[in-house]
Amino acid sequence: MPAVYAAGPSGFTAAGLAFHTGVVLPALAAAGCAVLDPWDPTDPVTIGLATSSDPEPAAELAAVCARNVVLIDACDGVLAVLDGSDVDSGTAAEIGYAAAIGKPVVGIRLDLRRTGDPGSLVNGQVEHFAVRTGGAVLSCPPAELAAPRGFVDRAVALLLAALQ
Repeated sequence: MPAVYAAGPSGFTAAGLAFHTGVVLPALAAAGCAVLDPWDPTDPVTIGLATSSDPEPAAELAAVCARNVVLIDACDGVLAVLDGSDVDSGTAAEIGYAAAIGKPVVGIRLDLRRTGDPGSLVNGQVEHFAVRTGGAVLSCPPAELAAPRGFVDRAVALLLAALQ
């Protein structure tokens, strides 16, 4: 059973978290993947950040970052959500780290806005790292945005093929 790290800024918004828990995680589970979830609501590190009363929870955030490195080290590949006006800087860092240690990365974009560099779907360096690992960056067809599960399933299948 391949272990996949589910990267992306999804946990920062209610809508993003709903997509993460309602589409991304079920697609990975249905494909037979063990999911390494940086937004796991049962993880003590996530709970510590979510319940911190500190307006700038540096210690809790440092624990999250350290835990995410452990998860990326343990994964076989990364599925990364790349939505936003630009790729989330934390997600970009996770992609770069995963690529540097030889983990395949597939990035998915369900945001219709063009961003990044000419000739790429997102930041050119992010896309380069994903492609260099044997992965890709995919853009969801507009007709599938209302029901994106099929798009995410195809992205997961591409990631699993890169693991072969």
